[in-house]
Amino acid sequence: MIRKNPNGDHPEIDNIAYIDPASVIIGNIKIGKNVFIGPQAILRADEPNSLISIGDNCNIQDRVVVHTLEDTSVIIKNNTSLAHGCIIHGPCNIGKNCFIGFGSVVFNAKIGNGAVIMHLSVVEGVSILSERMVESSQSINRIEDAKGLKHVDKKLKKFAKKVIGANLNLTKGYKNG
Repeated sequence: MIRKNPNGDHPEIDNIAYIDPASVIIGNIKIGKNVFIGPQAILRADEPNSLISIGDNCNIQDRVVVHTLEDTSVIIKNNTSLAHGCIIHGPCNIGKNCFIGFGSVVFNAKIGNGAVIMHLSVVEGVSILSERMVESSQSINRIEDAKGLKHVDKKLKKFAKKVIGANLNLTKGYKNG
């Protein structure tokens, strides 16, 4: 379902993005080229002066929730994956080439380019430097914890790139099918 919010803002969706019919897209949302929005994903920019912006080649997988508070935004830059069931709540800025794992929660945070947040993790109220990794089930909500994170290794970079490729193929397949 794609619809306007109570303020009359309607989503702007690039014509080569794929939006699954079982997803919900409401309000002041900008969706770039080659974006995949999976079944039961919910993107809501329905509070006053809120914005969600999804860059090119991103994938928002099944049951992901993206929401913004009044006067805040969620910015997701190009080539980023939001894996099944994660929650991204604004204010939030996620850089290019990031991977946010299954069931993770990101709130009031800035995630640097190439960062990887593994599965069932919580990132709240901090900035994660570029190319850093939050391990599965880790909670990062203090600056000290964020500063001590490991660098993303080659294996994880390859994995994140593979997820982008798989979802770009799904986008093309669904759009052409």
